[in-house]
Amino acid sequence: MRPENTPEDPMALPASRTYIDVHILQTVPPANLNRDDQGNPKEAYFGGVRRSRVSSQAWKRATRTHFTERLPRQDLATRTRRVAAALAEQIADGKACDDESAARLANALLAPLKISAGKKEGDTAYLFFYGRRQLAAVASLVRDRAAELVALDDTALAEEIKKLPVQEKFSSGHPVDVALFGRMVADIPALNVDAATQVAHALSTHAVELEFDYFTAVDDEQKKGEETGAGMIGTIGYNSATLYRYASVGLHQLRENLSDDEATVSAVEEFLTSFARSMPTGYGNSFAHRTLPSLVAVVVRTDQPVNLVSAFEEPIAVTSGIAAASARSLAQEHARAVRAWGDTPALTALCHTFDESDDTAKLLESAFGEAVAFPELLSRVRAHLAEVPQRAAR
Repeated sequence: MRPENTPEDPMALPASRTYIDVHILQTVPPANLNRDDQGNPKEAYFGGVRRSRVSSQAWKRATRTHFTERLPRQDLATRTRRVAAALAEQIADGKACDDESAARLANALLAPLKISAGKKEGDTAYLFFYGRRQLAAVASLVRDRAAELVALDDTALAEEIKKLPVQEKFSSGHPVDVALFGRMVADIPALNVDAATQVAHALSTHAVELEFDYFTAVDDEQKKGEETGAGMIGTIGYNSATLYRYASVGLHQLRENLSDDEATVSAVEEFLTSFARSMPTGYGNSFAHRTLPSLVAVVVRTDQPVNLVSAFEEPIAVTSGIAAASARSLAQEHARAVRAWGDTPALTALCHTFDESDDTAKLLESAFGEAVAFPELLSRVRAHLAEVPQRAAR
């Protein structure tokens, strides 16, 4: 008799799973990175106290924006309601037809997808996340036949468009940002892409208090001696914090989305780089808040993602050295989790800026291994992940 829950087909066994957990500690000066509906920094209660919070959406957006500084524009995605206009521009490129004919062809190409229309003519009801190369591939389906297709009436044109693999073009060749962050199209489940990345809301490791900056602006053309007072008065809410940031990349899902081993490993490297180096831009000109992390720890696991935010359930209470105290707490929580659950990571890699001779550095090394520079951390992760398919095949 076959044991319970054993697949009848040996090939039906689940694929091996690999998760790349990223733990970051980053100290931010007075800032308003991510506003709530009142214009103040977002917050959350955790461990019984108020914490500074930066939403996962804000940091994912910052990460995607950082991609544009490193990768060719055509290799990335864009998210817009104006997909029809963008497609029409691609069709008209090279003078295949005039703008009006290109718009007609674009609408005909998108019609079979049955994406809900928005309130404005030409807009979709929601933001559509697609690769620029995917859109170019859809445009290429009709560009060379533009004159022939434009000459057809609407019914005949629709019949010709039905023969074209429009949905297939949007369902393959995903760019790195779609493969990492996924895509949901409520009307067309077949176009959905399961996200390979989970990003947590960043939380301060300690309690915070909301503060306000009262500012005035002077009218430079105000006549001296005749007019008094400020040209503008206002307030900006802000706080300062040492943030714990966490994200996890499912290598198996990313591989499924990209269908290529080398591209998958490269995508992880790009994500680690951009997630660590990016920063939300809220009120950036007012606070110049951009900093680099004081700690980046990467843990490769084959069991499940593990967020270590419980290290800060009891808020860090020191009035100075918060980053170092947070690092010690993180190292202890990681060591406790490994010891209690017995889930030894496949790889740990560490980069930090603490004095290598003090207790913080020693505790981090005992938990995450030898500290290295960030480029070396990336190299170690890449080398390990490049061998994952071979190990899984054994």
